[in-house]
Amino acid sequence: MRLSILAYLLSVFSCVLATTENAVQRRAVPDGFVTTNGRQFELDGEPFAFVGANAFWLPLLITEQDVDLTFQTMAEAGVRVVRTWGFNMINETELPGALESGLTYYQIWNSSGWTLNEGPQGLQRLDYVIATAAKYDIRIILTFANNWIGYGGMELYVYWLLGNSSTHDEFYTNPATFASYQSYVQIIVERYKNSSAIFAWELANEARCAGDSLPSGPNCVPGSETLTTWYQQQSDYVRSLDPYHMITTGGEGQFYWADPPEYWYNGQLVSDAMFNGEAGEDFEASLRLPNIDFGTYHMYPQTWYPELDYPGSNFSVETWGVGWMYDHIETANDVGKPLLVEEFGVTGLENKTTIYPVWVGFGIGSGHAIQPWQFGMLNLTEDGGNRILKYTDALVNGASPNDGFTFYENQTQVWGVFTEAAQIQALVSG
Repeated sequence: MRLSILAYLLSVFSCVLATTENAVQRRAVPDGFVTTNGRQFELDGEPFAFVGANAFWLPLLITEQDVDLTFQTMAEAGVRVVRTWGFNMINETELPGALESGLTYYQIWNSSGWTLNEGPQGLQRLDYVIATAAKYDIRIILTFANNWIGYGGMELYVYWLLGNSSTHDEFYTNPATFASYQSYVQIIVERYKNSSAIFAWELANEARCAGDSLPSGPNCVPGSETLTTWYQQQSDYVRSLDPYHMITTGGEGQFYWADPPEYWYNGQLVSDAMFNGEAGEDFEASLRLPNIDFGTYHMYPQTWYPELDYPGSNFSVETWGVGWMYDHIETANDVGKPLLVEEFGVTGLENKTTIYPVWVGFGIGSGHAIQPWQFGMLNLTEDGGNRILKYTDALVNGASPNDGFTFYENQTQVWGVFTEAAQIQALVSG
């Protein structure tokens, strides 16, 4: 895609961005800290529009050379913000294997709770990621916890502290998990709160009532606002530790609408779980919280609607995505806060090539920040470029983990969508 096409999309969709009397005014922050002013991000009084990247695997790299090379490549591609995990937990039984493989871990869990690893295989690796981001003038969204099992999610807290018979959503309400989470958050925030390389603190990745292995309980249902309450409690706590950096939820952006859309499936009319509060999130209510500075949402229609997305169906992944984006734009305009489509992806190179230009063009034209899942890096050198990280995540022939959504520099058309969008975002910025 040529830059001129994206510029055309920018002009077509710019009318979507509305001026609102509800805009939240800029909070004074130190020089070099990104903040918000109404519906836009700002850096030192100038607009800060960006194309970002997801790279959960960055702190898992074991050589500083590969970390440097990755940030250099990101900077050359115009990436200004990177989202990565601020958590990496293991069970005590996994420690021998972690020491042998070089796996990064920050917490070791056993029956008495967790202990912190600040050593060279622990938080020192995250230190280097933050420092290298600063070197390349890139900022970090740092996520505190994961709804899913990967790299030690919420359910590790639940299993160790509450037991196997608990429900996933007890993580959000039980005093033991509450305190343990906040104890870890305090360590991370205190460690990096003076760094302008931090873009924002993120409370959790994709918080839901249910997880991978534990169901939701009766206290986390549509209308209970369990997640909204937790977001408020934790954002207030983080703000008490750090008055300057932005805070966001990390949520997928599901809505809780009184009249959610429905669709036909197997001869039945089905209420859409992305809009009926079933997952637990209420995007608008969360965005209105005083210490949530901007909205995040994710977008995976292929994954979310497998029953509708099949050859020959009239379901359009591209069209659904534009509608999902528009719904969040309207909410953000009404609330008066910035918006980041924090993760999005489709599988298949042809799908990426045809769908991403539309989504990206619509996003930047409406004042969005853009952050696809996920950034792919080539020419990594550790262990000869071949190394198992954990689970099915691995470096293969020098390439960072590929989950089907990953895009790499040698996929020139897809890569070009994001590098050219980054050029447009740079023109919008100060």
